[in-house]
Amino acid sequence: MTSTPVQNTAVTADDGVRLWASRSGRGTSGTTPLMLCHGGPGLWDMSEDVAGMFDDRATVVRWDQRGCGRSEPCAGPWTTDCFVADLDAVRRHFALERPVLLGHSWGASLALSYTLAHPEHVAALVYVSGTGIGPDTDWHGAFEENFLARLGEDPQRLARWRELPGESRERAVLQWSAEFVDRDRAIEHAERMADPWFPINFPCNKALNAEAKQTAGTSALYAACQALDVPVLIVDGAQDTRPRSAVDSLERALPRVRRVTLPAAGHLPWVEDPYGFRDAVMTAAQ
Repeated sequence: MTSTPVQNTAVTADDGVRLWASRSGRGTSGTTPLMLCHGGPGLWDMSEDVAGMFDDRATVVRWDQRGCGRSEPCAGPWTTDCFVADLDAVRRHFALERPVLLGHSWGASLALSYTLAHPEHVAALVYVSGTGIGPDTDWHGAFEENFLARLGEDPQRLARWRELPGESRERAVLQWSAEFVDRDRAIEHAERMADPWFPINFPCNKALNAEAKQTAGTSALYAACQALDVPVLIVDGAQDTRPRSAVDSLERALPRVRRVTLPAAGHLPWVEDPYGFRDAVMTAAQ
């Protein structure tokens, strides 16, 4: 939990959709603010603990992407360009000129897209647990195998996951439990992700994943990353079910990149190695 006052507010996107956002921390005029982009797509911000790691040093802003979580229900549009515009609306609302932008999982892809579109408004990009810029075939098959193997360490959990409907909170908790290396605490960690619980936005998920498959691996994306003049920190959990080799494509393309791999962490590295994660991110925020 954050140790400083939290300001929750509504941000109006360019097309009038209202987005939930939150600001916390002890930022001053001499510190670089931090903006967080949650994963999904179709989920909501679960990074209160991440904000709490840095609120003694910086202003921290987090938000729920459109149509998700505490943001206003809407019918889209579900495009990366629209989400980039929403992120810029949040940045402008809080008058953040050049924050450090930290994206997790699909949010890492969104943060990268924003940085490519608006490099003048990003002091540094922290790319956490993403899947790189290569084609989906580079990693998705291995991810599915790793996921089933980890969840299948408890056959009852795997069987229960398979029988539950996709919109079930219990199914999500079981699925998210595979993200953690510590199997004894995996359900506990996943329950924390699901509290509070909101409906998963499946149309958003489907549309943005389909768009990502079309753009990943393209020469235009590689060229844009090769020309990016913004420092990037890649943070991996070595035990992520998504193969970390997928991120090599991004690391090779970027001219100003550093990479930190936390050996005992999974897809949410701040949960299983909070000190290593904080130390890594603090180097990007300096």
